Amino acid sequence: MSSAPVSNQRNTELPTPQARPETAPASRSCDVLVIGGGPGGSTAAALLASRGLRVTLLEKARHPRFHIGESLLPANLPLLEQLGVADQVRGLAMQKFGAEFVSPWHEPASMTIQFQEAWDKSMPYAYQVRRSEFDEILLRNAQAKGAQVIEGCRVRDVSFRPDGSGGVVDAEHEDGSGDRWAARFVIDASGRDTLLGRKFDLKKRNPKHNSSALYGHFSGAKRHAGHDEGNITIFWFDHGWFWFIPLADGTTSIGAVIWSYYLKTRKTPVRQFFLDTVAMCPALAARLEGATLVSEVEATGNFSYSCERSHGPGYLMIGDAFTFIDPVFSSGVMLAMQGGFVAAEAVQTCLAEPARAAAALRRFDRIVRQGPRDFSWFIYRVTNPIMRDMLMQPGNVFRVKEALISMLAGDIYGKTPIWGSIRALKGIYYLLSLASPKRSFQAMRRRRHNITADRSDALAGQP
Repeated sequence: MSSAPVSNQRNTELPTPQARPETAPASRSCDVLVIGGGPGGSTAAALLASRGLRVTLLEKARHPRFHIGESLLPANLPLLEQLGVADQVRGLAMQKFGAEFVSPWHEPASMTIQFQEAWDKSMPYAYQVRRSEFDEILLRNAQAKGAQVIEGCRVRDVSFRPDGSGGVVDAEHEDGSGDRWAARFVIDASGRDTLLGRKFDLKKRNPKHNSSALYGHFSGAKRHAGHDEGNITIFWFDHGWFWFIPLADGTTSIGAVIWSYYLKTRKTPVRQFFLDTVAMCPALAARLEGATLVSEVEATGNFSYSCERSHGPGYLMIGDAFTFIDPVFSSGVMLAMQGGFVAAEAVQTCLAEPARAAAALRRFDRIVRQGPRDFSWFIYRVTNPIMRDMLMQPGNVFRVKEALISMLAGDIYGKTPIWGSIRALKGIYYLLSLASPKRSFQAMRRRRHNITADRSDALAGQP
């Protein structure tokens, strides 16, 4: 599984770096310090280390560690090949060939898109993975490529030199001891901790998409047979949508992405509230009949956010450290890893050719904003009845179906010429909305209520 768009108009006012007193010298040094050992951080660390730079990666946890977001996109596969880990990932993954949408408001109630129907037929499948296993493969790969990986080490503060030539990173080990690194460049891949986003007050809740998530793992869930066994299923229901992600070890990841007004109605413990919510979706409940919840139920609020800037003097941010959107199209890991690739290029240029640094960072900024922007147009509308109609009864006039599947496969950075057809698809959506003004107005009004409802205390009070 998957960030909120930010304005294309860049704010050139960067945060004022905080100087580190010369009386407190760093005890260690490196060319690049990466904060966080998730897919984005591990990707960037592996690439930079393989190019001969001294890279240190600090990870607060110890791998393997649990993480949600198990669904990958076909566009992940070429990135895994370039990193040299494709065979390892294949060995632990559940192969998926498509995505199924299930709607209680349509007949037939189920529609499956196959990745082989995309514009580019060369990426016909993707994987579902246990993130604990997948993330560890990427982290160990960075280590094997020469990066110094230090686990159980939480970054507490970062200060940057006023001339943009790097900074000083303070961290704390599990035993309580402290360490300090002087780094020529810092990559923030700290995930939803958004370390630098919080430090510089860059992180902003997304006003266009406000949701929360509840999730757990089940054994014994009913899967489709044969070719479709590994497909992700999206179930719509009155208060949001569910994901159903089959994993290779026989368990199934189930999550509910729900609107804040509904979460605020919770009067029971999170586990019971989650099970009661599943019961509201008969199609999903049928797939879970006889299944057993084998994990704790986790809850995540403040779901979608973005940072106002992607970089500053001596640092940049990638993956969830920069922005996070609703995971309905499973874009998160792909966007983080793509960010790792473009970050590695930008940082290498900044360090080796300072005269080209500004251009490299502008390119980095443009690319890390592109994916969230492209996905978000659809994410904002995925619960709209008109968009649901289009997804459940897709036509291919102007090749719009092929283009949409290409986008959902993550094929948005290459040369596949999908964008004219994507514009046509958006035009069809707006024409259908104009043709049903009452329905469109009611959907807009309900969405506005959904994203503005106060849920500040929705997860408080009961375990």
